[in-house]
Amino acid sequence: MTDGITIRHATPADAEAIARLRIESWRQSYRGLVPQASLDALNVEASVATWRRVLAAPPGRASVFVAEADGRVVGFASGNRLDEAKHGCDCELSAIYLAREVQRRGLGRRLVGTVAADLASRGATAMLAWTLAGNAPSRRFLEALGAAPVVEQTFEWDGAPLVEVGYAWRDLAALVGLAGIKALH
Repeated sequence: MTDGITIRHATPADAEAIARLRIESWRQSYRGLVPQASLDALNVEASVATWRRVLAAPPGRASVFVAEADGRVVGFASGNRLDEAKHGCDCELSAIYLAREVQRRGLGRRLVGTVAADLASRGATAMLAWTLAGNAPSRRFLEALGAAPVVEQTFEWDGAPLVEVGYAWRDLAALVGLAGIKALH
């Protein structure tokens, strides 16, 4: 399954690997769903700078974990507490991306469970995640982990009208258990 892959807290040194994986994943996953010009315009340097800021933030601001195999980042997930609850959720899964070669092996489940456990250890109880309505693989993944759709809303991406779906896990402890993760303290 995921032998030889370790999950650990991300550090500022992981910013470039996270940025590259995120952009590569967006270009694969969102092709045909968002304007191609938007995907072509994604900028690694700008993304690296953003991730450096996120990863250098004081502890407790974000929960970012990487999956590493042979010294290479092959996946990451991030989440954060929400200042105000949205759709009954007090935290959010803000990203989950895996390199193609490690998909469908349980690693995404482990990463989401690890983020959920970290957020739960800081008092979070329910988590929200967003995906494009047309992204069937992402929707199947969230639903397989027990998330339920709670809202659909339209937004505009570079002039293109899109629909996103908000999914919620109402019980983080159940998600952590489903993912096979031990509670973090």
